[in-house]
Amino acid sequence: MIDTSQLVGTHDILFMTLDTLRFDVAQTCLAQGQTPFLAARLPDHTWEERHSPANFTYAAHHAFFAGFLPTPIAPGLHPRLFAAQFPGSETTQPTTYVFDAPDIVTGLAQADYRTICIGGVGFFNQLSPLGWVLPSLFIDSYWTPALGVTDPRSTEHQVDLAVTCLQRLPGKQRVFLFINISALHQPNAMYLPGATMDSCQSQAAALAYVDSQLPPLFAALQQRAPVLCILCSDHGTAYGEEGYWGHRVSHPIVWTVPYAEFVLPEIQA
Repeated sequence: MIDTSQLVGTHDILFMTLDTLRFDVAQTCLAQGQTPFLAARLPDHTWEERHSPANFTYAAHHAFFAGFLPTPIAPGLHPRLFAAQFPGSETTQPTTYVFDAPDIVTGLAQADYRTICIGGVGFFNQLSPLGWVLPSLFIDSYWTPALGVTDPRSTEHQVDLAVTCLQRLPGKQRVFLFINISALHQPNAMYLPGATMDSCQSQAAALAYVDSQLPPLFAALQQRAPVLCILCSDHGTAYGEEGYWGHRVSHPIVWTVPYAEFVLPEIQA
């Protein structure tokens, strides 16, 4: 268990949600060597199987930002990395970073972190009051169509923007960088040549694309400070299993998600 209480203030924090990524797709990509960059960084070179607190993006991220990250699938109480201060919490432990705020974003801003949101799917698009709810938690928030689900180079654009944001800040300024990766969400058939419908195979091709775009982001982070990395999906999605399509349904394929947490050292350029 990472002792987050000892890392806040000295480490940058990367929280990346791989929107809509299924656990089985993530694991298959690892086994087939389609995601070598992630494989080299995940603990034990594998994803941890966890349960999401919700079955679609908006609800899941509200829970995440309150400190309720995906839960280990084993029964029992599991200590959390972050928690809002409230009485009676059974999963707040000495290793938990406790914030006196309604959400982790505000709590880290109070700890002098620059909080940055690089949006992806529609709930981060700032095009309506609903699309502003989650981005408004952050000091800096960004979204353009180039970062969204319809642009086949969305991850490239998201990483370029994130690197630019990091390079603008003084090295001593700690950062909480949140990125909602949109490429895995529908439509993802565009990543699989010849495909006309989304499927596990096209989502796997999208994940391989995402993996290929991540190196500059991690290099930029590690040149600043040691970094706590939290990578996970917010929910999966059904591709016809038992007649279900999409998400916002409570089906095991939707609530079972890949998760990883790890610390990377600072690397001087």
